[in-house]
Amino acid sequence: MVKENPLKNIVRLQKAGKQVGIYSACTSNGLTLRACMQRAKETNTILLIEATANQVDQYGGYTGMKPADFMEFIKKLAAEEDLPMSQIILGGDHLGPLTFAHYDEEKAMAEASKLIRQFVLAGFTKIHIDTSMKVASDDPDTRLSDEVISRRGAELAVVAENAYQELLKKNPDAIHPVYIVGSEVPIPGGSQQAVDTGLQVTKVEDFKNTVNIFEKSFHEHGLDEAWKQVIGFVVQPGVEEKDAGCTPYDRSKAVDLMASIKEYPSFVFEGHSTDYQTKYALRELVEDGVGILKVGPGLTFAMREGLFALAYAEKEVYKDQPEKQSHFMEVLDEAMTKDPKYYAHHYHGTAAEIAYKRKFSFSDRCRYYMPQPEVVAAQEKLFENFKDGVPLGVLSQFAPIAYTKVREGKLHNDPVSIVKDRVIHTVDEYLFASHQEEIKF
Repeated sequence: MVKENPLKNIVRLQKAGKQVGIYSACTSNGLTLRACMQRAKETNTILLIEATANQVDQYGGYTGMKPADFMEFIKKLAAEEDLPMSQIILGGDHLGPLTFAHYDEEKAMAEASKLIRQFVLAGFTKIHIDTSMKVASDDPDTRLSDEVISRRGAELAVVAENAYQELLKKNPDAIHPVYIVGSEVPIPGGSQQAVDTGLQVTKVEDFKNTVNIFEKSFHEHGLDEAWKQVIGFVVQPGVEEKDAGCTPYDRSKAVDLMASIKEYPSFVFEGHSTDYQTKYALRELVEDGVGILKVGPGLTFAMREGLFALAYAEKEVYKDQPEKQSHFMEVLDEAMTKDPKYYAHHYHGTAAEIAYKRKFSFSDRCRYYMPQPEVVAAQEKLFENFKDGVPLGVLSQFAPIAYTKVREGKLHNDPVSIVKDRVIHTVDEYLFASHQEEIKF
């Protein structure tokens, strides 16, 4: 008998009146993931990791990894952190025509089908089917209808189901993937608008109509059994991460929407772009029916904070020896200015304002540049400079939380541990909100 997907426990617990969810680490950064893994081991909780379609695809995405490569990457990191793979769930985020939208429908959907097939065959067991974006053959002046979105979604679900059957022949114990669908999807990477125009909470009638149309499309495509694997719908509860931080959750504006999920015994909401919400707002989202809290830039922003804290400390410790410094911040900024494609559409303003945002924007577009060889080399030199520990005076100045933990004997004074601890600080806010220790695996 095939083991049930552990994520179904979230639905079961929520419908039993328990305020339980899970955070989803949407990142491919190794150091950030290692911090998440460390915390999962320490708290004995499931770690949900998701690769986004622009990070990982059949051509390698911007990380250079295909789905099977990402799976091996996670296995390697997990082995280093001594975390069993049975404690990790891998998901594919925004799987659909996202990065193929410049093609017409036939070509875009063919590419999306290859994408989703590779994710399922690689063993990813949470699949977010996202067909909410227009492709080249769609009318640019007409809203994409729910009928088109759901039809395309069902077509990709057929591919996913067939891939799972193929996987079973190689691995009879493979867990069936669960599906997340819906059309109210915040843009991957956060808002690109120069001016905040505000967010509209999904209307109840729109959510219910989406459920009905998706169920109809699944039925028409012979996917009645697959429909039982749909556990979540993406809606807009009024949150978004953006350059200036986030749009904070206001539960008073989402009362009707959140009440509507109680009418569906098989679904929870999936919340995208929950980065930078307070831990209390995150807990309110879970209490109100959001079972999955997606976070990406919020984790790598914390990682970047940890690295910058070390870089500032380095400038003080090696003030009279500039040749020994890693110049990490300067190397990173140079890599960004040489190739601005990953931030040009997100950062707006004067040259000085954009220079500030390259370092400190909450959109954290610098995460795209962390894998570049010169940035990796600078980071390694930064770590080498503090391999024997960070002097406590500058540690207290630039990383006061880490300093306190070091003094209390709760944290080892080495650069990797200090950076990981900064990420763990963010992870702990999600663990506070989600009560995910109640999910069995």
